[in-house]
Amino acid sequence: MKTPATQFLDEQGVKYTEYFYEYVEHGGAERGAEALGVAAAEVVKTLVMQDERARPIIVLMHGDRKVSTKNLARQAGRKLVEPCKPEVAQRHSGYQVGGTSPFGTRKALPVFMERSITALPAIYINGGRRGFLLKVPTSVLLKLLDAKLVDVALED
Repeated sequence: MKTPATQFLDEQGVKYTEYFYEYVEHGGAERGAEALGVAAAEVVKTLVMQDERARPIIVLMHGDRKVSTKNLARQAGRKLVEPCKPEVAQRHSGYQVGGTSPFGTRKALPVFMERSITALPAIYINGGRRGFLLKVPTSVLLKLLDAKLVDVALED
């Protein structure tokens, strides 16, 4: 099954493994981790947020953590950062919430990634559809997304 995310990775020559699981509304990254039998910290959430001028950004966070929007705003040089409404997030990314991938978004968005994710050799991340995860080398996030590293994780 091709999505804009897998097409983007194919075009970049990235090797990835596809995993499908039964999507559960509001199940979050924990549901994907449970279905695959991996730690929730290895499943990376793709969150679409916006700043004080409603400019969208993507935040990559461990599945078992939350984002400190206050710390993110400070580290990203913004006055304010808050989650987008689902319909706004979908308009920016081109993906349905619950199936958002940082790869192949409708338009290029700045990406901020929790620094501790870089300690993982590979991560599981949404492939562009609900119930669809991709296992990719973590280095791909930095190389292809030009992700800026931040320290904004809170215990979930």
